[in-house]
Amino acid sequence: MPPLYILLGLLLFSSLHTPSCFSATANDTLTAGQALAVGDKLVSRNGKFALGFFQPAASITSKSDNTISPNSNWYLGIWFNKIPVFTTVWVANRDEPITDSKLNLTQLKISSNGNLAIITHAGTESLIWSTHIANRTQTSINANSAVLLNSGNLALFVESPSSKVPLWQSFDYPADVALSGSKFGRNKVTGLNRQLISKKSLIDPGLGSYSMGLGTGGMVLQRSNPSIVYWSWASGTSTSKLIPILEAILETDPRTNGLFNLTYVDNNVEEYYMYTLPDDTYSVFISLDISGQIKLNIWSETKQSWKNLHTQPVDPCSPPATCGPFTVCNNKASPSCSCMESFSQKSPHDWEFDDRTGGCIRDTPLHCTGKGNTTSSTDVFHPIAKVQLPISRKSIDVATSQSKCEEACLNSCICTAYSYNNSRCSVWHGELFSVNLNDGIGITSEDALYLRLAAKDLPNLRRNRRKPNNGFVTAASAISLGIIIMLMLLIVIWRNKFKCCGSPSYDNQGSGGVIAFRYADLVHATKNFSEKLGAGGFGSVYKGVLSDSTTIAVKRLDGARQGEKQFRAEVSSIGLIQHINLVKLIGFCCEAFVVRDFSRVLTTFRGTAGYLAPEWLSGVAITPKIDVYSFGLVLLEIISGRRNSRESYSSSNYHMEYFPVLAITKLHEGDVLSLVDPQLHGDLNLEQAERACKVACWCIQDNEFDRPTMLEVVRVLEGPQDIDMPPMPRLLAAITERSDATSM
Repeated sequence: MPPLYILLGLLLFSSLHTPSCFSATANDTLTAGQALAVGDKLVSRNGKFALGFFQPAASITSKSDNTISPNSNWYLGIWFNKIPVFTTVWVANRDEPITDSKLNLTQLKISSNGNLAIITHAGTESLIWSTHIANRTQTSINANSAVLLNSGNLALFVESPSSKVPLWQSFDYPADVALSGSKFGRNKVTGLNRQLISKKSLIDPGLGSYSMGLGTGGMVLQRSNPSIVYWSWASGTSTSKLIPILEAILETDPRTNGLFNLTYVDNNVEEYYMYTLPDDTYSVFISLDISGQIKLNIWSETKQSWKNLHTQPVDPCSPPATCGPFTVCNNKASPSCSCMESFSQKSPHDWEFDDRTGGCIRDTPLHCTGKGNTTSSTDVFHPIAKVQLPISRKSIDVATSQSKCEEACLNSCICTAYSYNNSRCSVWHGELFSVNLNDGIGITSEDALYLRLAAKDLPNLRRNRRKPNNGFVTAASAISLGIIIMLMLLIVIWRNKFKCCGSPSYDNQGSGGVIAFRYADLVHATKNFSEKLGAGGFGSVYKGVLSDSTTIAVKRLDGARQGEKQFRAEVSSIGLIQHINLVKLIGFCCEAFVVRDFSRVLTTFRGTAGYLAPEWLSGVAITPKIDVYSFGLVLLEIISGRRNSRESYSSSNYHMEYFPVLAITKLHEGDVLSLVDPQLHGDLNLEQAERACKVACWCIQDNEFDRPTMLEVVRVLEGPQDIDMPPMPRLLAAITERSDATSM
């Protein structure tokens, strides 16, 4: 429910404005001669949507102090009528807000020229917004009506028995939301382009920085100012192939399987995508978020909140300039955006409501003067390590060393940063955008960016480095630990009870029976981590032997990931997991402190990216067939001598090169030889290679019941059991079509 003073305010405005011709009982239609004022609303016949004047600030509070924003602008919009969390799906006057002073004089009505319009009566009529219908054939104001349909579409009709096509509809002019039944695309005859444009902030529905549309070149997701395309899908025959890809993705998640019907139409008149809901009792919408991410949202009656089912791109740092200028994006942190060293938020108020277009500004101005060809500057450079470098770089070919690269930047008063990597000098002029920290997963850059700062900021940086971050830091300093070591023990063991390095450690057991080992004992057990077995996304694995001759595998994690208390609790939880094909966690070592957000670690516990079965991603029950899927992917890597690649984004396109797609395609074509490791130089048994390929491709089928057991895998590989040609998994088929589309 809205706050009491909001209700009182609406009652006050209702008493101030000229008596409306609109009925006090909410209905779905506004006819010529009627007017809609503040406090009035249209409600669709199913009661799902409402249209009226609203104030965003009335439903959004500050994240830091729970105070309501002072923004007093009003808008005409459509929202979910029965949902307690106020959520708009369309706004008419996005960039023409109505101020408090004019609110009681403002109405929505059908004007004398037949357009639906927001008009202010201040002596003379002033037009705020209008449908601007051109080439009208009907001009009588008594023949028009505006109806809020059950779909959430506001439509303007000519009242006649045969009139079913609206003269104008809000579905043709979406804001940042696409509802079920709305067309996303273009009219080839009229030039109408239905595109989504993000809003500015949580309290400002004005035109934001990101847009998504379907043009003559295909579907494009881009940012304006700076103008960058960060996702695209080519037009033509490949465009229709997006539907099976989306369907395959939705079917892997039980929450979205069967929730949508997807449609793609391309004819001489129009080209568009559309989704519909077989069960219209659900409240669902797709939005282009302020961050530049596309989000699929569904209302949860149980939790009484919106639940995000899917986000694209998944990484919040992927959309270009999402944090604004002079910021660093860290997808492991929450919030993910922060200012660079010696910079502060340009507008803390805007940041509170997710508007980061202003980014950050310097605490101290640079000192740089130029006269003729001579430049004088006392500025210094501060390194930001392991980051994805900013967009819009300029190369300095004559700078053949780091010192010369630094000098080249210092000699230009508009240069704000430089980088010298692989004997290449790059400099940046003006604002810096899209500086993203290495997360070890999607962003793996080892580059360093040297940020230009005023000399006065240097002492502050040194003091900040000496300041402890928290109590853990102080404790770590006391014992002179310069690095963070977290050790998790994974054991391949045939015994259920054991001792730790010769002495019982059951007094250190957690609730799940997981033992806390001493670091010194593990160093002894692994001979100072001398026998490395392999490495994964978060560390290396070493062989060790306890004093009772128990063979163990010790994983040494890299970097600070989480707090010690949370780490211990998570280890205890993991220790309870039992699985036929998973080794048992028997203990851990956590000497020193650990900080920073740990959500990425927990979400990646399930396995190494690139080897996970679809069930893992959708969150269904664990079965041994999940490991069969991973075995199939590993077997393909053994056959080919290469790793499975991952999807990647560029400034102009999206590309995925995934080897299992190529493997099953070539297998169907009978070209197995092209799949095997080229280092074999053709010296192999082709029949055995084909048999192994078939086994691998059966192992990676979408449906776990189509995958063989490991016993069947062994029998086929050894020869006694025959095997049929495996079908192309639906998910891989979708990826194949997507790869074909991006290559056209």
